[in-house]
Amino acid sequence: MKIAFTAPMKPLDDPIPSGDRTMGRLIVKALEAGEHEVRIATRFRSWRKDGGEDLQRAVKQDALAEAERIAKEWDAENYRPDIFLTYHLYHKAPDWIGPALADRFSIPYAIMEASRAPKRKTGHWAFGFAAADEALARADQVAALHRADSECLADVVPKDRLRVLLPFLDTRAFETDSSPAQTDSIAGDKPLKLLTVAMMREGDKTHSYEVLAAALGKVQDLPWHLTIVGDGPARDHILPLFPADRITMRGALPPDDLPAHYAAHDLFVWPAIREAFGFVFLEAQASGLGVVAGDTFGVPDIVIDGETGLISPEGDAEAFAQNLRKVLEDTSLAARLGEAARAHIKANHRLQAGTRRLNAFLEAAQDQYWHRMPSDKRYAATDLT
Repeated sequence: MKIAFTAPMKPLDDPIPSGDRTMGRLIVKALEAGEHEVRIATRFRSWRKDGGEDLQRAVKQDALAEAERIAKEWDAENYRPDIFLTYHLYHKAPDWIGPALADRFSIPYAIMEASRAPKRKTGHWAFGFAAADEALARADQVAALHRADSECLADVVPKDRLRVLLPFLDTRAFETDSSPAQTDSIAGDKPLKLLTVAMMREGDKTHSYEVLAAALGKVQDLPWHLTIVGDGPARDHILPLFPADRITMRGALPPDDLPAHYAAHDLFVWPAIREAFGFVFLEAQASGLGVVAGDTFGVPDIVIDGETGLISPEGDAEAFAQNLRKVLEDTSLAARLGEAARAHIKANHRLQAGTRRLNAFLEAAQDQYWHRMPSDKRYAATDLT
């Protein structure tokens, strides 16, 4: 299948690392593993930090001009994709390009990872919200990455065009022969080695670090050592929150260095305030680490509470500390969580599983498109293929 792809939230070659960029790249990788031909239709980024109708109208005009440029390019090359796929759409990052090209070339249109915040229907983001809703209504298939988003999308996307497509990752770099269950820390000979991987940005990331520091402060009577992988503008605020003699700061590291750090630790800890699902939870579990996490959006969809990790209410430092204490007082629990976590990822969240889910998603989009198309246009479209 020939797939035209775009990511209005953040282009896949954006220099700033994030779970969003990682997931977008993995979607393309899984599609190519399924022998699809993926073409990045555009790097156009509709995302804006600030709202307002005038700004959003200007973005729309630029987007439609980009759609016209792409259409001329496709015509000149005699290129016609089988489907247009947009990754990550919401009120701050509407998609005007995908629907315009899908209509012009009479092809299905699908959206991967959509979210919807009804409170943005009015106010500063109303124009972007309405534009995102128009794209969702036009889509032949929409996939959310967790159930919480799916529930909000159900108000605008019919049930037969909406599904949850759980995230996945390429586990090869994380599946090593070593197991955290064999470390000295889990055997009780040394402090349990905790790990967190997160950028130090203002807002929700900083809030998560604050909750983590508060929780760890409540278990200082027990042995533990925390490694932090991450950096950013909030570093000077965040680092003093932790006792200097109990942390190791590694700074921001390239993705290729992360598997070794996961493998060298016993437990992954992160409150995940307001995160869609936390890609690091997939990486940690694939590496054989159990997790202590916050109950945020899609986290319960990928971390099995009581089996692969311990989940506490979002932002609740006391409950987070209680879960930490359970593992710190019984270090064998870290081993049990880690073993279950590795098996869970292997069974449900590997790249191969992602390819199967994406294939089914694209086929459903095509079926829905043909089902919705009037018969006279259906025959005309068939003549073009």
